[in-house]
Amino acid sequence: MIAASLGTCQAQCVEFSDRASQIDIDAFVKSPSSLLERLRNDKEKLKYRLSTYVATNPSVLPSVQTLITESSSDDRSAIGGALRLAEARCTTTKPDAARKIRDFTKRIGDLSVQAGYSAVGEDDSGAPPQPRDKTSTQPSRAGALLEGEWKTQLSDPFKPVPIPQ
Repeated sequence: MIAASLGTCQAQCVEFSDRASQIDIDAFVKSPSSLLERLRNDKEKLKYRLSTYVATNPSVLPSVQTLITESSSDDRSAIGGALRLAEARCTTTKPDAARKIRDFTKRIGDLSVQAGYSAVGEDDSGAPPQPRDKTSTQPSRAGALLEGEWKTQLSDPFKPVPIPQ
């Protein structure tokens, strides 16, 4: 039992805080279609949740195969994107796992999965987008029409525009 848990720890591509829980992974392996039922109509959540599962434990790929056969074309595109994100997350820490994911995706041969995989590769996003800090201020644009704390006051159209140095 210790050897089995040691094998899964070594296969993980992400840090402990970014890993999916073992309960979620076990539930996914037992019933891959349950993920589709839980995340119905939310392709982005499907993409990021599945990428977390695969990056946490690349040995779930056979369950991903089952998920692909039970999913619609739109879901397959999200699954392809998830595989690409998981591969990108594994590239630096576990290149063998990343290669396994890439080979799995090529072997699938589903055009929707390939399209989703390629689409994520084109925008060069290797990880899920970071949440924006709500307290950070955005730089003011020169052509902004409204100003003030709540953007309810008209700005001065004759105010000089700052010139970048």
